[in-house]
Amino acid sequence: MFSELFAGGVYFVGIGGVSMSALARLLSARGVRVRGSDVAEGPFLSMLRKAGIPVSLGCEETISEDTVVFTGAVDGDHPQLAAARRAGKRLLPRAELLGMIAERFKRTVSFAGCHGKTTATAMLSHILLGRLPFTCHIGGEDLTLSNYHAEGADVFVTEACEFQRSFLSLKSSIAVVLNIELDHTDCYHSEEELFAAFREFAERADRVIVNADDVRARSLPHALSFGLCSGEIRASALKSSGERYSFTVTEKGVPLVRVQLAVAGKVHIYNALAAFAAARLFGLAPQEIADGLSSFRGVKRRFERIGFFHGVPVISDYAHHPREIAAAIRTAQAVAEGTVQVVFQPHTYTRTRDLMEDFVAALKAAESLVVYRTYAAREKFLFSGSAVMLTARLPEASYVQSPERLWRVLAERINPRDLILVLGAGDLDAIVREMLQKPPSR
Repeated sequence: MFSELFAGGVYFVGIGGVSMSALARLLSARGVRVRGSDVAEGPFLSMLRKAGIPVSLGCEETISEDTVVFTGAVDGDHPQLAAARRAGKRLLPRAELLGMIAERFKRTVSFAGCHGKTTATAMLSHILLGRLPFTCHIGGEDLTLSNYHAEGADVFVTEACEFQRSFLSLKSSIAVVLNIELDHTDCYHSEEELFAAFREFAERADRVIVNADDVRARSLPHALSFGLCSGEIRASALKSSGERYSFTVTEKGVPLVRVQLAVAGKVHIYNALAAFAAARLFGLAPQEIADGLSSFRGVKRRFERIGFFHGVPVISDYAHHPREIAAAIRTAQAVAEGTVQVVFQPHTYTRTRDLMEDFVAALKAAESLVVYRTYAAREKFLFSGSAVMLTARLPEASYVQSPERLWRVLAERINPRDLILVLGAGDLDAIVREMLQKPPSR
């Protein structure tokens, strides 16, 4: 069915991205001729080559495929898109391709929310593993399943991203709304505007599951709800060991099963409950769901230990929104024996500018803080949302803009019992990983 829809082949501009590479592999596995390019080497390009998908670096002058897929991060004046437009190719945003793919599965489960989408998507995938024929499209790299795994066409599990309202291209059998909190302020100018988009997303679904502890999410019409304080599916009798929680899941007050999570952080209880609720709508037994959740070992850059710096453990976390930052710092402080040395990289100027007060409040909880230069992504420099401006609001923080300087500052600060926490969705993770493998020259 996919080969007929894309008989002329598909070319991906920016094929090395986590989502794009997963979609490319999915189409290729279903008989579609797939090819693509990206600006630099990366781990997902290696995966694509191993899957037999041709990839190249830079801009190819000639695209033979009939369909060209691109993401919202690609400028409309991109040379390859301009050439494809002139040649009469079908230009397809990534979000629309995802919607077209989802329509061809019997059932689609999509996880939406400003936080937790990747983890909840991966958790449900582990629950379904070996129990129902499914295919998953994960917006991160699960430590076991990576960003794509296929065991059949019964269920499609995917993230539903609110950026540029891309999730409105999805028609879901089950839509899960984890939370609704203002983010992507370059797209949404108010909480009301954001909520309207989530409401439209939910209205496109057959059944909706919401976080009953989130005031905006619970106001959406829904079939099932979850939470710690309210909701039909709840977690009770919480116990923690090294910030890894176990709890009893109850459904309408009736205890069902005990769940033990292998990932650190209280926030993951919500993600687990969301995945649990979705699995219940599929009719899976409580113990099956609990076993699946216990097999989940985490996602890269979600409180992931990536190495040691002068004997001190280094944890990397994708947190780039104030709420995520606060949660990551709390978790790190709970497990660290000494000081948590926080290194934070702001992600986009508009987010930093528009949520400045919230960033300051979250980062003030850090005992020791280094702010790294902003990851601009698709944006141009904006001083009011810069890392320099953020650092000025945090008198105890230090600002650095090079790996060499970061290396020196950390070396001066750390003590044997400390923990280094690297936060941000930009390139800081890759920079630090390279530092740990090969220290920058002094």
